Amino acid sequence: MRIHSESVVNHGQNEAYLAYRDHLPEFATYIDDIQKIVVESRQETEGAVKLHNVWFAKSEIPTFAKAFLKPEMLRWDDFAEWRDGEMRCHWEIKPRAFTDAVKCSGTNTFVDLGNGTTRVVLEGDLSINLKGIPGVPRMIAGRIGPKVEKFIVSMITPNLKKTNTALGTWMDRR
Repeated sequence: MRIHSESVVNHGQNEAYLAYRDHLPEFATYIDDIQKIVVESRQETEGAVKLHNVWFAKSEIPTFAKAFLKPEMLRWDDFAEWRDGEMRCHWEIKPRAFTDAVKCSGTNTFVDLGNGTTRVVLEGDLSINLKGIPGVPRMIAGRIGPKVEKFIVSMITPNLKKTNTALGTWMDRR
């Protein structure tokens, strides 16, 4: 399933890019359904920064998914490579549960719109294969897989916009 979000931040491209890259855990407090973001590792090389962040969600699990999703499973590892020359972040998200069944990756691109504004474009793909996951009957895995994908994308997409709004709010208050 395709993930797409675009937001305009009323700050310059370089400023928005660096704030997103370097201060995500700080402005995550402005995202209502994220409990926190923890930086597990940071590796800097010339022109790039590799980050491993862990996101902790605050979300209600839908009834159809309670048999196989537990609240502690609503956290994920975010592996990102920020490429300064491209003003782009290449990322891969790995959930803490069902890591072999979920594939999610994409990019964040920071586009200079001039006049001190930046368009943040997030594009990615999410696929879930529920076959073989304990607690999911094989005969319904194919039917509920798209529902689980839709639920996760519906959780992620508003957060993407909220993350960009939080970025702008955090930058405004600095």
